[in-house]
Amino acid sequence: MLIGGVDIGGTKMAAVVANAEGPLARVVQSTAKSGTPLAVPEQVLALLDEVCREANIQRADLKRVGICSAGPFISENSYLALATPNLCGGLPGAQDLPNDWTSIPLEKVLRSVFADVVIRNDCIGALIAERNFGAVRNVNDCIYVTWSTGIGFGLCVDGHVLQGKHGNAGHAGHLLLSEVSQALCGCGNRGDTEGLISGRNIERLHGRSAADIFEAARQGDQASLAIVNEAAQWFGKALYNLAVTLDTRVFVIGGSVWLHHGDWIKSTVQREIASRLPSLTDGVELRTAQLRNLVADIGGLCLVMPEDWIAEWQQTTPWKRLP
Repeated sequence: MLIGGVDIGGTKMAAVVANAEGPLARVVQSTAKSGTPLAVPEQVLALLDEVCREANIQRADLKRVGICSAGPFISENSYLALATPNLCGGLPGAQDLPNDWTSIPLEKVLRSVFADVVIRNDCIGALIAERNFGAVRNVNDCIYVTWSTGIGFGLCVDGHVLQGKHGNAGHAGHLLLSEVSQALCGCGNRGDTEGLISGRNIERLHGRSAADIFEAARQGDQASLAIVNEAAQWFGKALYNLAVTLDTRVFVIGGSVWLHHGDWIKSTVQREIASRLPSLTDGVELRTAQLRNLVADIGGLCLVMPEDWIAEWQQTTPWKRLP
């Protein structure tokens, strides 16, 4: 049996194919942001074609495909569509994107090709992957967080991964933290978590890429360090809000910002969480995603993976063979 997994992010899209022994190939491209709203689902199909060629198989041989995508999702004629601020330039506050899309017809296009497609928010997929193969195996109360182009969450309470009416549970990147802030999020909010500290919005606020700012701060530049410290504090406040709402035990964190810089900003984030209400915040842990930049790719596979593969993969860790 052959399965496929796709990660659709605000910056990059990745596709991977696998059999029972493990992943066979992986390809990555920048996510399409111009043309018609069909550009993204058409890129998914083209990327699956390419990864199948890499693995020397036919796309028609894929029995099931799991899609992890940045959200939110909306329902259009009973199909899931994307209304993603980091992709849809027609949404309020998204003037920096080169399109006028307000939605992307993802599920409708994919179901015209594949009979068996499962679509979930990328952080939900990443959470499932980390619970199966990563940093929170056997942890029933945990939250996956990505700090990257956007800010997203996947929520697990009492062993149940939360979904919501359209699969949007976990969009706490749009928690309002500072109503007076000039930080404009792509969703139209001012002062939500994503508007304040996502990689995309840090660049819009400060005129330099988040990567440049964080690296300069790491090297001791005081102006950059002030920006990073403030961002880490806002991030900690967002995690505090979720810790006291869901009584969670562990945050497992991925995304490019955290994977590159979490080692030295972790203490600031941890202090912000622990600074209030110790009855709910004592012992809350921050862990880095063990699957790192593969987490949503493996998450896509996890959405369609037969149960009997999981124990074998836990023993053999075959994803480590991927570049």
